[in-house]
Amino acid sequence: MLDLVLLRHGQSTWNAENLFTGWADVDLSPGGETEAVEAGRLLADTVDLDLRVVHTSVLTRAIRTANLALDAAGRSWLPVRRHWRLNERHYGGLQGLNKKETAERYGLEQVTTWRRSYDVPPPPLPEGDDRSPAGDPRYRGVPTHALPVTECLADVVARVLPYWDDAIVPDLYAAGARGGAVLVVAHGNSIRALRKHLDAISDDDITGLEIPTGIPYRYRFANDLSVADAGYLGDPDAAAKAAEEVARQAG
Repeated sequence: MLDLVLLRHGQSTWNAENLFTGWADVDLSPGGETEAVEAGRLLADTVDLDLRVVHTSVLTRAIRTANLALDAAGRSWLPVRRHWRLNERHYGGLQGLNKKETAERYGLEQVTTWRRSYDVPPPPLPEGDDRSPAGDPRYRGVPTHALPVTECLADVVARVLPYWDDAIVPDLYAAGARGGAVLVVAHGNSIRALRKHLDAISDDDITGLEIPTGIPYRYRFANDLSVADAGYLGDPDAAAKAAEEVARQAG
């Protein structure tokens, strides 16, 4: 079996304030730190799970979640690879706006379309906007044309899957040959993109998939990467409740 765990970062300060975050680099809230530690405990308590390598985005909330979880799991020594392709979806001109207030301004249907449709992006960042990732040193090696000014989920799928194929899959086979597992700590929409691919979820059905913060989701694959088993670690009812809370964020 090939073993993969997907973990959305713990609650961020902007999650707590119900703001569209995207590529804005915000930290974990105190509650998010607690979620990350609890995720690490779940990883440690899963006796047949042997983590060997970790992948994260380049955003602080994912990096700190990985660090806290690995500390709690007793695996702080694991090798870690970071890449911008695992970043959250770029929310364009919505970044920094309150989700409920945005729904009141534009209508819930429009905001739901921006948040959860597969191929409709939010309004792009205006040219020269200080929320642009251009100039941020973590993207120094990324071609300017590859840096988004807005994204729909289809765009996230297009940027995440090359990293899946080129970096994560080889690590899955390498770790699997030694009975080990790969941990990916990323974001709601980069994880939705991976799960759409792994579970062959349709463009229509992916709109209903919500990813709770701080709860590890484990896949076990056959050697051809077909899914043999999948599910949240810990209490499945708690995971379902957390996913419902994510769905209600726009009011």
